[in-house]
Amino acid sequence: MRRRNLEAGLAAYYAFNAAIVTFLLAPIVIVGVFAFNPTPYISFPPVGVTLRWFEKFLGNPDFMNSLWLSLRVAAVVLVLATAIGAAAALAIARGNLPGARLLTAFFLSPLMLPAILTGLALFQLLILAGLGRPVWGLVVGHTLVAVPYVLRTTLAVLHNFDRRVEEAAAALGAPPLRVFFEVTLPLIRPGVIAGGIFAFIVSFDQFPISLFLVLPKGETLPIVLFNYLRFDLDGAVAAASMVSVLMALAVVLLLDRLIGLKSYVKL
Repeated sequence: MRRRNLEAGLAAYYAFNAAIVTFLLAPIVIVGVFAFNPTPYISFPPVGVTLRWFEKFLGNPDFMNSLWLSLRVAAVVLVLATAIGAAAALAIARGNLPGARLLTAFFLSPLMLPAILTGLALFQLLILAGLGRPVWGLVVGHTLVAVPYVLRTTLAVLHNFDRRVEEAAAALGAPPLRVFFEVTLPLIRPGVIAGGIFAFIVSFDQFPISLFLVLPKGETLPIVLFNYLRFDLDGAVAAASMVSVLMALAVVLLLDRLIGLKSYVKL
């Protein structure tokens, strides 16, 4: 009887997880069908296979300019958010600061507020300062919401960090700077890299903040897709979405290549 209950519980557990995975992957499957479907509307089952929507997306100057802008902004945000988040995590975990918890809450506060309010506040600040909407303002906005991801992943690694390794290196005569670059940094690398990749993805897909900070003819890919959907709906949008999905998959494969997915799961 007990064994039957255990088997029934496992079956329910697997069924529940399968339902969750199906729920999460179903939109991607639908978008994939739409992207390769020859008709300019969603139809199931698909009537054929075509690459015309990918050709339209790759051949559209507006799409391509916005894609490269999103990639450039995301690359800069990756560097800034990684440096700021990792430094803040080290200061919070190692600095014995009196307000460490308050400081942690301060850095995580962008996640507690709706991103659209953050974008509106930054827009008003830039306009009142007479700066307009420069690209660096977009970078600042994306960095604000990307830093918390780097901070949390780095703090997770530092939580289980054995400081005796650093003490042993210092006892052997290594100066503090060498201890950091040859001992501390390699050991916290999984958290830093994972946070940096999160920062890149968050910036690349950021919509609410970008909505307030971009300029006409200088829009990121999510904004261009949003404007495109207002007047037209065809497979080009699905093709753009599939490109974004493939880029996210490439990021995961890069993560596996650099630190291994097992190290990532431990975070």
